[in-house]
Order: sequence, then structure tokens, then C-alpha cells
Amino acid sequence: MVTLVLPTILAEVAGGRTEFALSGVNSVRAALDDLAGRYPILGRRLRDERGRLRRYVNVYVDGDDVRRREGLDTAVAEGQEILVIQSVAGG
Repeated sequence: MVTLVLPTILAEVAGGRTEFALSGVNSVRAALDDLAGRYPILGRRLRDERGRLRRYVNVYVDGDDVRRREGLDTAVAEGQEILVIQSVAGG
């Protein structure tokens, strides 16, 4: 199992949940595909029309920013945690 954690602000488009136990995923892309299949609005909030992470969405695997690794192709293994953080801006 891989654990994926969302910020509370995204719970409303993820069935009210902020934590998911995912099995059979081996990359960040596969994990996000899994969730987008169940929660299409969530998928659109996280990735653009080309499938890339939106600029205000940060994703970490065990604390490492995936943009500094292999992006969405960053590998994940059993027991690892994917943390999604959505930047909030305003003024």
C-alpha cells in the first residue's frame, strides 16, 4: 500500500477524504490517475489539460519534491507516502 494525503481544502472534491490507501500503484502518475478516475474534479484541480501538475500543486514522496526527481514518473513503493500540497494565494 501507498498512502496518499491531500490537504483539507481538497476533501470536498475527494469524497470528503484526505487520506487514501492505494494498492497497485508504482508511480506518482499512477496514484493520481487512480484518484482522478474516482474523483474527476480532483484530477482537474491537480493536473492541467496536458496531464502536468498545475503550478500551484506540489507533490512530495516521503518528503522529496517530485519536481526535483522524475516528476509524475517518480517511483513509489510499498509503505511510502505521497503528500499533495496546494498553494493558497490571495491578497
